Amino acid sequence: MSAGTTGRTGTVEKPAASGTAGTEETGGVLAVRPAAVEVHDVHKWYGTQRVLEGVALTVRPGEVTVVLGPSGSGKSTLLRVINHLEKPEIGHVSLNGELIGVRRHRGRLKELSERAILAQRSQIGFVFQNFNLFPHLTVLDNVAAAPVATGKLTRPEARELARGLLARVGLADRTAAYPRQLSGGQQQRVAIARALALRPGVILFDEPTSALDPELVGEVLAVIKDLAGSGTTLLVVTHEIGFAREVADRVVFMDEGQIVEQGPPEQVLDHPQHERTRDFLSKVL
Repeated sequence: MSAGTTGRTGTVEKPAASGTAGTEETGGVLAVRPAAVEVHDVHKWYGTQRVLEGVALTVRPGEVTVVLGPSGSGKSTLLRVINHLEKPEIGHVSLNGELIGVRRHRGRLKELSERAILAQRSQIGFVFQNFNLFPHLTVLDNVAAAPVATGKLTRPEARELARGLLARVGLADRTAAYPRQLSGGQQQRVAIARALALRPGVILFDEPTSALDPELVGEVLAVIKDLAGSGTTLLVVTHEIGFAREVADRVVFMDEGQIVEQGPPEQVLDHPQHERTRDFLSKVL
């Protein structure tokens, strides 16, 4: 994407370099800001099945990146590798310049302790396809649970934060409800509020509308659009082409474990350069 343009309303500064996220002036000194997320030559396989092959991706702070591709192309695995729910065989991921799940030791990458990995994951919000709410907790306590469990907030503080976040996603009146009492769209909005509760640096969305009835898709996409407009860094795996066109700063197309094409939505969606991208879009548009 060229400097000064965005897929959303208004303009933002977009750097040309792929490994950094831009610059900002501090005390008269121009400092380089690290990328929000960097995926470095990641390979992942299960047995003989290669799921990711040499994936490299940079997500800048405040950027909305939408990942498209057919089923089985490695999109969801990519998100899980970023969050270190899956460990890559080759390559690594960094968040704001910090390695995720590993550290460098004598020129090699060494796995961190589970406790250290959990602490890092608190910086990365993850919204799953199937909500993954705790069925025995109220909506309010589902959202408040993580800040309390990580020791970031006391229970009263976390519940106060949860009320504000539930109001933000349009569920201020459902704090005492249990997940089973909500529609799928409402449950997914609770899941988004829960992801926000830890104030993460980036939020990953794995097909956030795929488990919803068609009439409920719009209410979830509206919440994600609000987050995009607020400058939150988002990485969204979805089949919603209209959403990608309206909200994305960058669209990434994946196939067979590789990034085939990426660029601003008007390029990838309207003028794709790769035959595989054109074939995919012809079937879904």
